[in-house]
Amino acid sequence: MERIVPMTSVQQWEEAYAASLHRPLFIFKHSTSCSISSGALDELLNWIEDAGGIFLDVVLVNVIENRVVSDLISEQLAIKHESPQVILLENRTVIWHASHWSITYSTLDDHLRTHCEK
Repeated sequence: MERIVPMTSVQQWEEAYAASLHRPLFIFKHSTSCSISSGALDELLNWIEDAGGIFLDVVLVNVIENRVVSDLISEQLAIKHESPQVILLENRTVIWHASHWSITYSTLDDHLRTHCEK
């Protein structure tokens, strides 16, 4: 796993979505004005720090600043927008998603390790 890449454009989304055919894509939709979202981001950052041997691209969409991208993702994947929200794609297919208090270190570890180990 590399690092968290900010997703700020429709072009970035289209490229990442296409790349999910070859490598799992993990999307974190974050609201900078929500304390629940800040807590979920901390859980993700802690998990990333501990994760090893995970084959996964991670992108972060700031939903307030990048509403168009956030809405497009929800529309294209047919998933109701929530924030915070995590979505795991493989082969352009949603294989797991969660929101709010369901985004914890243990749920991230369970789902991401199951689907994304090398």
